[in-house]
Order: sequence, then structure tokens, then C-alpha cells
Amino acid sequence: MASLSGLQSGLSRQLFEIWCSDKKKACVIPGNVVEGTLAKTIINEPKEVTLMNGITASLNMQSVEMYFNSEKRLAEKTPEVGETVGGLLVKKTFTYQIMAPDDLHVFSQLSTENISQRITIAYTGAFGVLEHRLKQILESVESLPDEESEGPSFRVHERLTMKYESEKHISLHWRSDPISDMVSDFVVALVLNISREIPKVVVESEEATKTEENSKKAEKVVHALLVSLLGDGEVWREWETGDKCRWKCGAS
Repeated sequence: MASLSGLQSGLSRQLFEIWCSDKKKACVIPGNVVEGTLAKTIINEPKEVTLMNGITASLNMQSVEMYFNSEKRLAEKTPEVGETVGGLLVKKTFTYQIMAPDDLHVFSQLSTENISQRITIAYTGAFGVLEHRLKQILESVESLPDEESEGPSFRVHERLTMKYESEKHISLHWRSDPISDMVSDFVVALVLNISREIPKVVVESEEATKTEENSKKAEKVVHALLVSLLGDGEVWREWETGDKCRWKCGAS
């Protein structure tokens, strides 16, 4: 194989000079050749050729021309006008080709790889809450057997798997592609929102408890003050509604 179509130098020229007298050898010249080169000379089938060291060597060669069809048809049928086609758009020099992803390594020097992603998120709430909230929003949320996932887990739209790692962490696993990445972004946002709601509920519960305790303390202070002024038998609670009450004192 003449790596340089002119066959003027390089390893292909050295091999040619060694093998040119052997009729069992063949020389393949790709592309066009120009005048004044060794490749153009041997195409004319001379009996002898001059080597680079100036010595003349006999040449036992017959020239054969071969033609190849460079057109690559990837589609099983020619699409109609207005018909939608899908695939990868590949640009090479000034030409464009649409091909199936599985044919990329066949018709080009490119190859495809799969990227598996994993992210761990801090989460201290109940794992079942996440599954319940996702089922309210998404259509496909399926629990996985413990034998398959080594712990509580479920799969979202057959693209993303959520696993319970510990009391403080969960993990998400998915194979990267545009749709799966979008699903993972949504799930991460949902988990973070639920995590923010958990401390908020605790704070509200604590505030309600403190308010109730302060109200009882104030009630005791008012009762003690009235008793000290009017006597224990002259003060009693008339009614109570929510956190409000009214005291009745003596004949009034």
C-alpha cells in the first residue's frame, strides 16, 4: 500500500524496491498520481525501474485499475418528502451524513460510550415520603425488591433508581442521556424541597408549644393576682375559647 500516492519516499518506497522483482507481490496505489513520480511510471508497466540508489531493477508487474463506490446508504428505504427521519448528524469535511447511533463506529472514526452517574443527597426524613410524593407527580414509580437493590429502593420512569443508603443519606443512580438527566434534576429538586420542609415543621411545633406554655403561665399569674385582691372564693373562670378566657369576680 503506497501511503504516499506518488511512491516517492517513505517506508512504502523502501518496501517497493525490495519486492518489486517478485511477481507474487502487489502494489496498491490509492488516489490519483502525477507525472514525474514513481507511481506514474509503474502504471505504464515498464520492464525496469531506477531505484533510489541509482541501480536499475527489473519490474514484473501488470497494472489493474479498480473502482469503489464511496456512497454509503444507511437508510433501509429512501424517505419521502416531508417525512421525519432520525439519527446522528455527522459532519466530515464539507459533507453531512445522518446515521443510526449503532452505525457510528462503522461509518466513521467516532465511537459511543455510556456514562453511569451516581449522586448522594443528605436526607433525614422518611424514605416512604419520597416515594409517595413522586407517585403523586409522576406516572411510573416502581418499588424494587430488596434482593435486587440490597435495601429499600424504587425506580422512576425506568431510567433512575433511588436507594436508601442510611438514616442521613439517599443515592440516585442513572445512565446519562438528555431525558434521564432531566428526570434526575427534577428528583433532586424534589428531595431538596422536602428536606427544607422537615425542619420547618419542627420549628412550628416548638413555637406552638412555647405559646401554649406562656399562655398558661399568664393565666396563672392573673388568677393569683385576682385571688390576692378578692379572695379564693370570689374568683372563677366563666368561659374559655381557644387561647382566651374570662374571669368572673364576686357578684359582678
